[in-house]
Amino acid sequence: MSDVLATLPLSAIRVFEAAARLGSFTRAADELGMTQAAVSWQVKALETRLDQPLFRRLPREVALTPAGERLARAATEATTALRGALADILDKSDGVLAISTLQTLAMQWLAPRIGAFQVAHPQIAVRVETSNRIVDLLREDVDVAIRAGKGDWPDLETVRLFSAVETPVATPELLARLGPIAGPADLLDLPRIGAGWEWDLWFRAAGVTPPPGKLDVTPRLAGDAQILEVAAALAGQGFALASPILYAADIASGRLAQPFEVTVPMGQAYWLVYPKDRRRTRKIAAFRDWLLESVSNDPAVARWNTL
Repeated sequence: MSDVLATLPLSAIRVFEAAARLGSFTRAADELGMTQAAVSWQVKALETRLDQPLFRRLPREVALTPAGERLARAATEATTALRGALADILDKSDGVLAISTLQTLAMQWLAPRIGAFQVAHPQIAVRVETSNRIVDLLREDVDVAIRAGKGDWPDLETVRLFSAVETPVATPELLARLGPIAGPADLLDLPRIGAGWEWDLWFRAAGVTPPPGKLDVTPRLAGDAQILEVAAALAGQGFALASPILYAADIASGRLAQPFEVTVPMGQAYWLVYPKDRRRTRKIAAFRDWLLESVSNDPAVARWNTL
């Protein structure tokens, strides 16, 4: 066994790990900058050295054999640990912290606060990327992410920040133009912005059962980010569902009005996530500690995070 381990080429293990993870020799070749034939040759050489097949060749993809599954798990763990060790070695106090997060959270909550982190840690530059795409923190050039979800991302450390909750908001001018609103049921007949299923959750939490088909009408606007829908509400186009945590400043300043105290948990929360083997990296640890302190000092979080 030791002779086999000593003679296994690391390049073949690297190629095998990519092919196993992607389920395709072609996609592995694209990722590694090789030809598909070179990937196939490396895998075949590894199978020959181990004297057993690692993949079942299918018409348009490959599938791991039981032996391949065992080796794939070990190869992924080893590759992840190696990347983490290299990151720690190369981590410098004047490094760049790359953060991936959602546009709404970045603009409404993180951006007004991130300057305080940079003042406290002037040796760390910050790069914030906004996207609805879930980046691969194990392989892409991103250090941490702030995501909405249930916190069930494998191989990642997850730190809960606060609840994802929503409540109707509109401009004071629109409320004045519409006249008195007696209760939540009145919103069924008023202009609404956003997806029907979200409004259905809110109405039911408010004790209102929408009539069949009432929320099936195509919404006036359904953006792929809450910030787009609230922007439409700020333009006076109707009521939007917004987080009273993320939009606390707009509500407090009077730019947005919250006609009802009914706030609905959306079954998710916001989480800070990063690779488990990088939890001790200085810039990640510094950002985590600062972020948790910022969350604990936010009065809107204290009010709405119990849902």
